[in-house]
Amino acid sequence: MLSTRSVEKSSTPESLILEVALDTPLRQVFDYLPVLGEPQPEPGMRVLVPFGRRQMVGVIVSLKDRSERETAQLKHVLRAIDPVPTFDPPLLKLLRWAADYYHHPLGEALAAALPKLAREGATLQASIESWQLTALGETALAAGEPRRAPRQRALLEALAQHPGAGSSMGMEAARLDDNLPGWREAARALRTRGWIERLDGPRAPDGAHATAPSADADGGDAAGRPRPTPTPAQQAALEAIRAHHRGEYRAWLLHGVTGSGKTEVYLRLAEDALTAGRSVLVLVPEIGLTPQLVGRFAARFAGTSLAVLHSGLTDGARLAAWRRAQSGEARLVIGTRSAIFAPVPALGLILVDEEHDASFKQQEGGFRYSARDLALARAHGLGIPVVLGSATPSLETLHNAATGRMTRLSLPERAADARPPRLRLIDLREERVHAGLATTSVTAIERHLAADGQVLVYINRRGYAPTLACTACGWVAPCSACDARMTVYRNASRLRCHHCGADRELPRQCPTCGYAVKTVGQGTERIEETLAETFPGVSIARLDRDVVRRSDQLEAVLARVAGGEARILVGTQMVTKGHDFPAVTLAVVLNADQGLFNTDFRAAERLAQTLVQVAGRAGRGAQPGEVLIQTEHPEHPLLCSLLAGGYEAFAEAALAERRDAAWPPFARLAALRASAPAAETTLAFLDAARRAAGRPPQGLRLLGPAPAALARRADRHHAQLLLDATERTLLHRFLDGWLPQVEALPEARRVRWALDVDPLELF
Repeated sequence: MLSTRSVEKSSTPESLILEVALDTPLRQVFDYLPVLGEPQPEPGMRVLVPFGRRQMVGVIVSLKDRSERETAQLKHVLRAIDPVPTFDPPLLKLLRWAADYYHHPLGEALAAALPKLAREGATLQASIESWQLTALGETALAAGEPRRAPRQRALLEALAQHPGAGSSMGMEAARLDDNLPGWREAARALRTRGWIERLDGPRAPDGAHATAPSADADGGDAAGRPRPTPTPAQQAALEAIRAHHRGEYRAWLLHGVTGSGKTEVYLRLAEDALTAGRSVLVLVPEIGLTPQLVGRFAARFAGTSLAVLHSGLTDGARLAAWRRAQSGEARLVIGTRSAIFAPVPALGLILVDEEHDASFKQQEGGFRYSARDLALARAHGLGIPVVLGSATPSLETLHNAATGRMTRLSLPERAADARPPRLRLIDLREERVHAGLATTSVTAIERHLAADGQVLVYINRRGYAPTLACTACGWVAPCSACDARMTVYRNASRLRCHHCGADRELPRQCPTCGYAVKTVGQGTERIEETLAETFPGVSIARLDRDVVRRSDQLEAVLARVAGGEARILVGTQMVTKGHDFPAVTLAVVLNADQGLFNTDFRAAERLAQTLVQVAGRAGRGAQPGEVLIQTEHPEHPLLCSLLAGGYEAFAEAALAERRDAAWPPFARLAALRASAPAAETTLAFLDAARRAAGRPPQGLRLLGPAPAALARRADRHHAQLLLDATERTLLHRFLDGWLPQVEALPEARRVRWALDVDPLELF
């Protein structure tokens, strides 16, 4: 809940200096003087300050008694925005640590942690709009006024039924909306005459003290469904975590195969924390892709207020959710990456679902942080447990478990006696293939549909086809702003670039020689068309970012699948994000070779995770599952290890390769990335940055600079300089001394550049 500290704090001493962080790219804080006579401000509070010719919202990060500048040169804070800190001491400490770790300006890091409206100065204290009569209004009403304005008089009479002038109460605007439609026009006139006044009082937290059902209760959820009995593996995991649940930091890896019931473990651990009077923070990779998880928490904890935070919310809804979290009204907070910064009082447990997902890392622009890694740091600072769950843990997390930094708990079997799916490789060199579908795959789809099963077809390409080519001269439709080919969208008759968003009409002939053009390859749109032709009358749903742009559209597609209306689901990686489709008995993976020969050292890991996650959608119900993986390289070691030993066998081999090559998690990386309209400008900056490094210390290498794999994007040329260190401390010590030199380079003013610490992708 909000602090109950008295507003009658000691007055601000004349010698006090406030260090304020502002949302600017400058790597410094700014000194200001407080408003004399006001209560003494505290670190973590937002303030409005003059900055040049502007007024900006900043955050007080510390108090001190002297400044390097003359006191006469310092400006005064204009006002404090909130009476209590926006960031409590542990959260402010986390943000300061994160800004240091990722070598990012503190002001921008703090701004990234706030909802947009809060960055603009909106109060974080939830309030209720109320109205009441003034003394003048009471006199006017007693005198029969207003005589010729019935709506105004009706409003005065309604307000007269509530406490009068000087009261802290009044009639809520919501109640006026119900009883007097159109009352606001009358209110404006009455307020101008001084007959009524508006009151904005703090909102009392609803359900702030609500408790979850006892951890030992036998009851079900809000829908009356009984809770499942924990499997022996689930019970062992719960007992292990509960033995260390209170009063100390402990990191746990919950490694459970798909369908093993990780969510049930989350629910019971959350129940423990809520029953003990603590709050719970749940991080998911993409909230729009995991409505079932949100639904299960809401159903299990129907008596507990829940707040959801994600980028798909309107600015107002996001601010409202933040307020409910900060006030303590919402004791269960579920959100995506930025929710790691949510102000959750009395936080007792952090859960990170699908911890391997790259969506937890901010990779483009601004403050580039890992929410998963910050979850570990936040739990450590608070002395609370944190649980990372996945069927395909990242190699970094598996290494941390192997070295004792976290404790690994296994759920090796599916819940409810469901059997693991049977995987099989389809050798495309020996198969007849029509529009991307092998004959064996078509036959299997037909067989599963006849047995009343549902089918999932996965292809990680949107659109109709990835390429439009000329049959005569070999012309391939290029993007004019990128080193990329444009994707064909035949239904819309458009060519679109997935990198810069360029869009143009689909040509009928080759613009170079005038001959016919044809599509090459397949995307989700073409596979959907092929399936519709092959299986006429069978309902098909498609799940990709072209057909699903809002959460309600996603839920509509999922409802069609869950209800059995859609018999075949075609989709991209969106179908792998934790969805539960009990009736899906067959999963077909198309174009599995796409990630086998990628230059990024993490490509094999991502492909293995994707294949396992797709396979995990099949056979989660009573019927056994089957998975077909189409490939032209069935002898590839990655595919062979997955089939022979599952994800664990792959991970063991991949970690050995990483160790031999001295790549993460056996090394630490940072990438200095830059872009400019001209390639020469980008490389000149990175060359200058490398020269500024001088001779790097032993154990640290600078690799490059080199153009990005896709060097030109949106008419800008991208390149990077990679830093590779044997130890984390060595890397950060070097960055501390090197970055100020990089910022001071004349070439730095001619490019856009950013540092990415612990990068997930090497473009």
